[in-house]
Amino acid sequence: MLDINHRTYKIPTHPTVVVCVDGCEPDYLGQAVATGQMPWLKKALATGVGLVAECVVPTFTNPNNLSIVTGVPPSVHGICGNYLFDTSTGTEVMMNDVKWLRAPTLLAALADAGKRVAVVTAKDKLRKLLGHKMKTGICFSSEKSDQVSLEENGITNVLNLVDMPVPDVYSAELSEFVFAAGVKLAETKQADVMYLSTTDYIQHKHAPGTEGANAFYRMMDKYLGRLDAMGWVIVLTADHGMNAKIGMDGQPDVIYLQDWFDTIIGAGRARVILPITDPYVVHHGALGSFATVYLPEGVSASEIQRQLSAVKGMELVLTREQAAARFELPADRIGDLVVVSERSKVIGTSAARHDLTGLDAPLRSHGGVTEQRVPLIVNRQLPGLDHSRRFRNFDAFDLALNYAQ
Repeated sequence: MLDINHRTYKIPTHPTVVVCVDGCEPDYLGQAVATGQMPWLKKALATGVGLVAECVVPTFTNPNNLSIVTGVPPSVHGICGNYLFDTSTGTEVMMNDVKWLRAPTLLAALADAGKRVAVVTAKDKLRKLLGHKMKTGICFSSEKSDQVSLEENGITNVLNLVDMPVPDVYSAELSEFVFAAGVKLAETKQADVMYLSTTDYIQHKHAPGTEGANAFYRMMDKYLGRLDAMGWVIVLTADHGMNAKIGMDGQPDVIYLQDWFDTIIGAGRARVILPITDPYVVHHGALGSFATVYLPEGVSASEIQRQLSAVKGMELVLTREQAAARFELPADRIGDLVVVSERSKVIGTSAARHDLTGLDAPLRSHGGVTEQRVPLIVNRQLPGLDHSRRFRNFDAFDLALNYAQ
């Protein structure tokens, strides 16, 4: 047995993979299954268990991937966004460095227990966090698959293994490479526990049931079917959902929060942080439905909370303490206020700071409570599981290791 972050897990006796499909609103799967796009998943849902779970808010990539591999919320593991304001240095930084991680991962514990662990992620931004303290095993990204080494990644010649070129970071192939690599690692018996994490490029551009989305899920179904045929326990979940964020004119429906604060309390006095921000903003323009705000001394958070709550399109305006309690966030890493917009709205900083020229499809994005529903599917029966309990996406390894048969 392993005790990680006050949760207990059995050491697996069957090959096991947890798959995090970035941006996978449950309707993507429902539409694909209903129209015959995913025969493997249809069978898995009939013979296994299909649940709808809740992911972590903010509904962004880094917090949720780290919750899945630690089994706990951000209040414990510390990763509360893709991006944050480092109050110790007064700078805004990416939250990719392992120094931000406050909890051990189950992946490292399984490697220490003698399991052959492999982690394949689409974007390299997650690799070091997911592979933190894995003394043995394999950990690499599709994005940097041509730059692997035994010392850094535990593997060489990934391109030859997968028989695919390095994919473009803005492509469906970036995620397909993850699945193809997982299948090859299974076939060559280089792993008996895997964590596969994709990118949401397709989900940002294509709604459920469209051909662009269905093509992606047909591809995914094919690879998961191959893993199933080899006897793998498969748990499928997501880091967050996805929604259209446009007005009736088809344009992004944006609340420019820094502009609002500049008008209300003076230019540059407040600092608006968008935790969705990462190096890959072409498909979302750094626009999501969650923001945190640092206020200057002398400005009443409760008064600003009252005024901002009246702004059209706001779902929630919470103080630091309220947000930390409601969303299980580390209070020292969020602003004086946390702001969540409604389903069709996104939050920006200033209109002049967002380049939306790269958007070649109506904006779809995430970040708020309206993107919290995600699938949690296991291709096995789960005897003894209490189906009335609240399920989170970070229960994935609990179901895989403690219940799946």
